[in-house]
Amino acid sequence: MPSPKKEKKQELVAKLKEKLANCQAVFFADYRGLSVSQISELREKLKEVDAQILVAKNTLIKRALQETSHLPSMTATFELEGPTAAIFAQDDQVAPTKIIAQFAKIHGSPSLKSGFLGKDHLNGQEVEILALLPPRDILLSQTVGQVSAPLYGLVYTLQANLQNLIYILKSKSQNS
Repeated sequence: MPSPKKEKKQELVAKLKEKLANCQAVFFADYRGLSVSQISELREKLKEVDAQILVAKNTLIKRALQETSHLPSMTATFELEGPTAAIFAQDDQVAPTKIIAQFAKIHGSPSLKSGFLGKDHLNGQEVEILALLPPRDILLSQTVGQVSAPLYGLVYTLQANLQNLIYILKSKSQNS
């Protein structure tokens, strides 16, 4: 019969695996320097964007990643060092990184280490870049603007040619 300590670790790995299977993205942050009340505050802010934070030992996180086939797609150099919190994003993959970046500006911690967007691994710099992206709604409106701009240009160009033809025909009819 496994010891209670080992049983607890197995339960935590199972919980991590379940969250990894159900999330759109997961990010790892070093929460060193945060008090319990600050972690609770961060947890509440993340909950607003349908994200969760879970603190676990690095070995347990790596085991869960290996068992959910996240790690085989990576190089063997994937390392988690120091205290690690896993942040699981459900709907909006970028919103948790923004909250963590804003929280870090105020409190000086946590710092983003790395993460996964789906099954694609992101290093710390790539996760930091994600945090700098504009919100999803703005990105969508920018994309729509970029797609529709050439169409509007084409319509105005064709319309200008038709107007020129009308001017020519009108001047011809007046001269006749």
